[in-house]
Amino acid sequence: MGAPTSYYQPYARQHEYPQGPGDARPTALQVVEDEGLVGKLSDKVMIITGCSAGIGVETARALHATGAKIFLTVRDKEKGEAVIQDIIKTSRGKGSIELILMDLSNLSSVRFAAVDFLSRSDRLNVLIENAGVIVCPESKTADGFEMQMGTNHFGHFLFFQLLKPTLLKSSTSSFQSRVVTVSSSGHRISPIRFHDMDFAKEGYHKWTAYGQSKTANICLANSIERHYGAKGLHGHAIHPGAIFETEGLRHATEEDTAQMGGIEAFEKVAKSVAQGAATQVWAAVSMYLEGKGGVYLSDVGEAKPAAENELLGGPGYGPHAYDEEAEEKLWKLSYEAVGLPAED
Repeated sequence: MGAPTSYYQPYARQHEYPQGPGDARPTALQVVEDEGLVGKLSDKVMIITGCSAGIGVETARALHATGAKIFLTVRDKEKGEAVIQDIIKTSRGKGSIELILMDLSNLSSVRFAAVDFLSRSDRLNVLIENAGVIVCPESKTADGFEMQMGTNHFGHFLFFQLLKPTLLKSSTSSFQSRVVTVSSSGHRISPIRFHDMDFAKEGYHKWTAYGQSKTANICLANSIERHYGAKGLHGHAIHPGAIFETEGLRHATEEDTAQMGGIEAFEKVAKSVAQGAATQVWAAVSMYLEGKGGVYLSDVGEAKPAAENELLGGPGYGPHAYDEEAEEKLWKLSYEAVGLPAED
């Protein structure tokens, strides 16, 4: 396994000349329609983390249209219930949609959420690890991790591990189980800082911390593929695109956005929330990806290496996106960090 040498990009033409949010680039629901999956996945169970706003909501809306049984994780029950009502009013799907309360910055909450889900379902076909924080001020999780790494990686790592047996037993020859981690082009900012993961030595930097956590998302997906692909469980890491119509950048100051080139630089390449959810929905249900994994996806296709001087929000991947040594090191470290015995 490693970086691909050819790239399947079914929507390349639509992405060739972007014109901003709402242009010809596909939405998440369009992907479901193009795959011919409206109402066709009624026997599937899916979880999406982080569904109180943003691309998590549009991911849930599109996947509910497949007829699958959907579980949404949220921190705020009231917001989650409002999302469910909105989806039910607009969706063609007939499957149930349920809430799970979970705070990824607290491993006790993650453990409780996993138990809650497993008490309600003995099957799980797709796990989309969508939730995350972006360029937040320096702070620690309940378990003492740097907030972005703790929330974006360690919380999701634990959630995956607790649900892994169910993902494995739910895999079938016609639809093998999938884990989709929502990374970002921001991974290009930083590899995993094994020498100072919590910024205790060199001082905190918002974007570097974010970049490290997004690299960790890629590492997790690639490690899942390496360890479990042959057993019918696959990992996919994706970049949703540049999206500004969400709460994701609520912590970002003008100085923070200026450091990535300013919002104005993304006027044409920016996507709507529904378009931003398209790649992770494609990763979750595309028949092209059946039985495959370990490839970084963007613009609803397989990503190429980032071009020289490519905007930070661009579709390409950085040189450390396929670093097997770093992936294995983080994999082993993460077991210990979340208090689990290493299994492989």
